[in-house]
Amino acid sequence: MDLAYIPSPSTGVIDLGPIPLRGYAFCIIIGVFVAVWFGNKRWIARGGRAGTVADIAVWAVPFGLVGGRLYHVITDYQLYFSDGENWVDAFKIWQGGLGIWGAIALGAVGAWIGCRRRGIPLPAWADALAPGIAFAQAIGRWGNWFNQELYGKPTDLPWALKISEGPNRVAGTYHPTFLYESLWCVGVALLVIWADRRFKLGHGRAFALYVAAYCTGRAWIEYMRVDEAHHILGLRLNVWTAVIVFVLAVAYIVISAKVRPGREEVVEPGAAEAAEGAEDATEGAEDAKDATEDAKDADSASDAGGDVERDDEDRAPGKNGTAKAAKNG
Repeated sequence: MDLAYIPSPSTGVIDLGPIPLRGYAFCIIIGVFVAVWFGNKRWIARGGRAGTVADIAVWAVPFGLVGGRLYHVITDYQLYFSDGENWVDAFKIWQGGLGIWGAIALGAVGAWIGCRRRGIPLPAWADALAPGIAFAQAIGRWGNWFNQELYGKPTDLPWALKISEGPNRVAGTYHPTFLYESLWCVGVALLVIWADRRFKLGHGRAFALYVAAYCTGRAWIEYMRVDEAHHILGLRLNVWTAVIVFVLAVAYIVISAKVRPGREEVVEPGAAEAAEGAEDATEGAEDAKDATEDAKDADSASDAGGDVERDDEDRAPGKNGTAKAAKNG
């Protein structure tokens, strides 16, 4: 008898009236908002304008979703195009199935388009967004928990994940690989934030560090999974992908540090001028406010002076009358 385990939800859908709220989609949406919000803060800190990250994300996110789905469908085509399967299910993204490799690759294409339209360098934008993407992955992985998918080998550990009987799955307790990857992504995000502050990473190196660190964890987590996958030389396809991408990311960090050391001084043309203009406008408003207050003070002083003069005039007849009375007496 299992004394402790992580329960799985009985359903991945909550019906809000006529609108079905799917746990997988909800996690993806929350992750995107977190990535854009945190990326915007980092972009402003680097000298960019508020809202630029969101403007580019409008291009990057749809491309990323399409790329992630394409990678999943291509690498797991047997789930949709083999005998007895319905190819229409390939479009049902809410049922799960996004490959991070395709999402990053095609998402980068969308980001490149958005960056070109704004006239800013893609590597600088990617550096600002890197830890936010890791946080988004950490949140998005909980969508697999809602769908009871991507779990690991059977285990009786206290943090085992309990899986119920269902299509293509056997009831039991398994390693919660979704949780392992979620926690790993949080660690990756914190690592990138620390390294970026410590070493002033620029020209895409913060993003490359995120990629390399994520691939390190993904390789061993992928090795624990038991879902069906293609194998090459005894290793799952995604393990090989993680190894290759890790090598490319490390090579980029080394070469980029030699060719373009330091961090970009300007990440968004015109942002500094806009900030100075806003600051000047604020100072002008404060000066105008001070001038208004000074004018009010001057008016108050003038009114006070007029009251004193009127008081003197009012007292003057009394003094004259007293003098005349003393003379007559």
